[in-house]
Amino acid sequence: TRELCMQIEKDIVKYSKYLPGIKTVAVYGGASIEKQIQQIRKGVQIISATPGRLKDLINRNIIDLSHVSTLVLDEADEMLDMGFQEDLEEILAFTPGDKNTLLFSATMPYELMEIAKKYMNDPVELSVGKRNAGAEDVEHIAYFVQSRDRYLALKRIVDYNPDIYGIVFCRTRRETQEIADKLIQDGYNADALHGDLSQGQRDVVMEKFRIKHLQLLVATDVAARGLDVYNLSHIINYNMPDELELYTHRSGRTGRAGKKGVSIII
Repeated sequence: TRELCMQIEKDIVKYSKYLPGIKTVAVYGGASIEKQIQQIRKGVQIISATPGRLKDLINRNIIDLSHVSTLVLDEADEMLDMGFQEDLEEILAFTPGDKNTLLFSATMPYELMEIAKKYMNDPVELSVGKRNAGAEDVEHIAYFVQSRDRYLALKRIVDYNPDIYGIVFCRTRRETQEIADKLIQDGYNADALHGDLSQGQRDVVMEKFRIKHLQLLVATDVAARGLDVYNLSHIINYNMPDELELYTHRSGRTGRAGKKGVSIII
């Protein structure tokens, strides 16, 4: 996702602060391609990219990947889920065979192991904790309510936890916007994050949430991936996610770095 792409680039800037001559650029859709081209032409060592925009820049002969020494696929399972597999395979074809490839993911589905076999020589698998298990510092709670009472249950949870700082996950963009609008109308400190918003709107919402000017971010699973927002107290699943892996990713947004968190399913 664009948000994750930008976040990773900011992190790389921090990590390379004392390394002379390391320049980075974030490459993603929804933003000026000309500006990104200007940055790349000045010379960069590390690119953080979403697949679509990277492919575009390769096709325009702006980026040459033939000397890449390290390739990282972050949230690799989601890349496959979101239909990026063809884009990824095209991009990988431009990279040298002797590069170092790293795949990172909270869950390891079968398809990912297949890609690992195809593009990696004798890979080593490192597992932190039990495979496909949820975070240890998260308390899991399920509330059973009538479908029509779902929103009332959400409000009750928020009222019961006045200091809540969390993400409410909805299934669709439309539902996400509706629930956020209702919460705002009812006087709660909330906003929506989903793919129908412009990049500018998404940036503003994320920044407000990061600096805690928002208590509740109502979001689609786009926001679930890799967003490092510190000290989230609650994750609320307004709807059950379709797959266990999704629940693992969602609930893993809280209870990070030794902090306790709560994951709720309504």
